[in-house]
Amino acid sequence: MARQLNMDTLQQDFWKEEYLKELMLRFRWHQRYGASVKAKQQQVRQRQQAAREPLKLPALPSPAPAPPAQPPPEEPAGAAQDGEMRPVAPEVRRLLYQGISQDGEGRRRYLARRTARAPEEKYYTPVTSNFVYGWQMGEPGRGGQGPARAHRGGFVLIVQ
Repeated sequence: MARQLNMDTLQQDFWKEEYLKELMLRFRWHQRYGASVKAKQQQVRQRQQAAREPLKLPALPSPAPAPPAQPPPEEPAGAAQDGEMRPVAPEVRRLLYQGISQDGEGRRRYLARRTARAPEEKYYTPVTSNFVYGWQMGEPGRGGQGPARAHRGGFVLIVQ
């Protein structure tokens, strides 16, 4: 069903004036604020564009070439050290690969042999301050240079 418009010329003129008034209001608003709105939109677009581009850092100048390194002077064959510990004897090292620790062989036997040696025999110099106490004093209580003798409850200092 079609809608009937009961409009006479008076109503038509009213709506025509309303339409033109609204059009002029929009036109004035665009004249007054259009430039600032476009500037803000342009700023927003530029910020979005900058956020999309990858960050580029300024290039650093390349450093001057370093002079060629001089080889270190050769040391005598007997004075070379590779670390703090002395190398393990080959027959002791072979214990690592013979048997398993659960049977008392392999790693367990290797560690037992390593701990049986005095620290002076395993290290070139004292590594910690605890090594200084008793360094090269010998076996305590076994006729060594040690200041203690064996006692039923442990080692007791000798008072002289």
